[in-house]
Amino acid sequence: MPVTVLFQGDSITDAGRDRTCPDDLGHGYAAIVAAGLGDDFTVLNRGVAGDRVTDLYERWDTDTLAHRPQLVSLLIGVNDTWRRYDSGLAGPVDAWEDQYRHLLTRLHEHCAPLLVLIEPFLVPVDAEQWTWREDLDPRIHAVRRLAADHDALLLAADGLLNQAARSAGAPARIVADGVHPTPLGHRLLADAWLRLVRHALPGRA
Repeated sequence: MPVTVLFQGDSITDAGRDRTCPDDLGHGYAAIVAAGLGDDFTVLNRGVAGDRVTDLYERWDTDTLAHRPQLVSLLIGVNDTWRRYDSGLAGPVDAWEDQYRHLLTRLHEHCAPLLVLIEPFLVPVDAEQWTWREDLDPRIHAVRRLAADHDALLLAADGLLNQAARSAGAPARIVADGVHPTPLGHRLLADAWLRLVRHALPGRA
């Protein structure tokens, strides 16, 4: 039986997928991963653009638990930071972490999949975005704690993409607006994801 892999998150995971077509994977890292995994895996993408952790909380049953996946990959958090700076919607990090933790606890109780937690990331393209790190960095640290507490694989995406931006000579070559990866940024995420999972699932990935 194929292993069901479910990608969950916001627009970075959504990547323009056709939500009227359940099998559509979009054009981002989830689609690249699916191509690299092969026939032993069934890949689903349920990312929704604009989502914060509260939005994910509301659709967790139908868009995650109902599929009973054997592997869940989750990337969420940057919109919780972004809305603070563009809309004044500040969300305390401790409450955010509690909601995130509850999602993972329910997932373990339901079907106990292998977890891949991807750090939210920001690759500042202007001086103003550097101020966002005050809000985002504690969320990154929270994801690291959650990965340790839930025995999850951790994809340290923030450092990965910021280093890639330095090597590329310009942040926008990796993450166009500081948040949404370019095709190269999606490729880097997918390659790192595949390396991580292949190490954990030798012979299957």
